[in-house]
Amino acid sequence: MHSNYDHIAFQKEIKADPSSAGIYIHIPFCKQACHYCDFHFSTSLGKKEIMIAAICREIELRKNELNQQPIATIYFGGGTPSVLSQLEIDQILDTVYKHYTVLDTPEITLEANPDDLSLKTIKTLAASKINRLSIGIQSFFEEDLKLMNRAHNAIEAKTCIEQATQYFDNISIDLIYGIPEMSDARWIKNLETALSFDIPHISSYALTVEPKTALEKFIAKGIVPPINDEAAQRHFEILVAMLNDAGFVHYELSNFGKPAYFSQNNTAYWLGKSYLGIGPSAHSYNGKERSWNISNNPKYIKALQQNEVPKEMEVLTTTDRYNEYVMTGLRTIWGVSISKITNDFGDSYAKHLLLQAQKHIEEDLLQIKGAYLFVTPKGKFLSDGIASDLFLVNLK
Repeated sequence: MHSNYDHIAFQKEIKADPSSAGIYIHIPFCKQACHYCDFHFSTSLGKKEIMIAAICREIELRKNELNQQPIATIYFGGGTPSVLSQLEIDQILDTVYKHYTVLDTPEITLEANPDDLSLKTIKTLAASKINRLSIGIQSFFEEDLKLMNRAHNAIEAKTCIEQATQYFDNISIDLIYGIPEMSDARWIKNLETALSFDIPHISSYALTVEPKTALEKFIAKGIVPPINDEAAQRHFEILVAMLNDAGFVHYELSNFGKPAYFSQNNTAYWLGKSYLGIGPSAHSYNGKERSWNISNNPKYIKALQQNEVPKEMEVLTTTDRYNEYVMTGLRTIWGVSISKITNDFGDSYAKHLLLQAQKHIEEDLLQIKGAYLFVTPKGKFLSDGIASDLFLVNLK
């Protein structure tokens, strides 16, 4: 995913502290279930207080897992972290600061829904350690929001951005394309509306039909038309062109940022840095091992009350790490380093990569530039499928 953006400047911007790590905190609560979502959450807020206590206990119990690496990013995801009160957010952050070394200028992001972002809440958040908002807009059109069962309406979507930009410099919004019956014109209008607020970061995803979601049932019953892949690809191409013209860098398949406003949390993940996932269903990674917490709120709380972290772990094989690096690298602006493949995994992996890449190079889906393998503009939308063609299954 090469661009004219200066590659060296990009590396300096992102890799200021290669030894740093991140903490992701999964807040497993939502006001209501979106029809397309398969993330772990509960719509019952009754156990919020003891959940916060359990999350803080997990933060404390796992303080030695990152080997004293300084924390560069803290990310509240979910679920809907904006259902937390400021006291609850502060309680979690105070626990992190007490038990970890946090850099002087960390990126601390809160995912938020527009209906939670009253002017009073925005002012309170701006006065706290939170310095980045990621707002789940999804669409500025009422019919799209109703189809997805979002808790906010179109007016709230616009109002919260207008107000948030008065108090926050670093704001990202989420937008979804490929929604059934969304015309190209409506998608263009969505993007024009987003750009009118002069925000520095946009994450945009194709609507996908996940198993056991309400959306899957509605499509099966004919209540909602099926996803149109051709329309989704057109929307993606419109997205890339419009945001490029507006000065955004397409630095990862679904992420667009103005220079100096890339998501440091997400970028650390794509660069393979260590991160600790706190809360039910959260995943952790240290370069060699991956672990994941139980996706069950009562069992999670009970385990932490007994000073146990309810997680499972796997040690990644060389092949696992190679596959992951290829997958994440091809989604990003910095591509896959052929020399890194050779140094970290061995000659046989580099030979396999180049052999498998050849047909995609001939089809103008991949290109080699400066000893890096990138997807071309033509290959961007297909990058995950292309990456899977380069995977290894059983080479040790």
